[in-house]
Amino acid sequence: MATVLYACSSNPGKLREFVFTVEHSPTRGFAIEPLPRLAELTPPEEDGSTYEENAAIKAVYYSGFSDELVFADDSGLEVEALAGAPGVHSARFAGPEATGILNNALLLAKMARTSQRRARFVTAISLAQKGKILHTAVGTAEGEILKSPRGSLGFGYDSLFLFPPLGRTFAELGEAEKFAVSARGEAFRKLLDWLATVQG
Repeated sequence: MATVLYACSSNPGKLREFVFTVEHSPTRGFAIEPLPRLAELTPPEEDGSTYEENAAIKAVYYSGFSDELVFADDSGLEVEALAGAPGVHSARFAGPEATGILNNALLLAKMARTSQRRARFVTAISLAQKGKILHTAVGTAEGEILKSPRGSLGFGYDSLFLFPPLGRTFAELGEAEKFAVSARGEAFRKLLDWLATVQG
């Protein structure tokens, strides 16, 4: 019987990545489901200064609503020319009610006068149970920021993030291709490997 891991996210793109990673991972015996009644819960304040801190804040908080294993992630885009910004503020780069379109527009505006385009995605995923962090895994993906969006897949900054080894943006990659190289995919595979080891 598969061990259920409850995802503390209502983002459909993230959920697809988690489910896909489990279904295509050599690490067997796990199933992903959204945390029950997640939409009814008031989200915690993500006031950590790192991805690891924010992931832990969410995982510990949501683990109070279930006795089972829960996990939460925090991700961001770090742009070298912007001294690592937007970083932990990636989702709210253009303000508290920011959309992906607004965030992307602000990013392009801030980079309009620079030729330095290096950037990376970072994801931290924390696993918790009954208020205790069990493990945190981190993944990264190195790339470049384009001057205009390309591709219609993905979400967030994907259409601006060129992944040089494949010569395409994350928004031009199919699910299997993206999950194989994304920061979230790497972090989640690490988490699954750790969990499989401790469960024997």
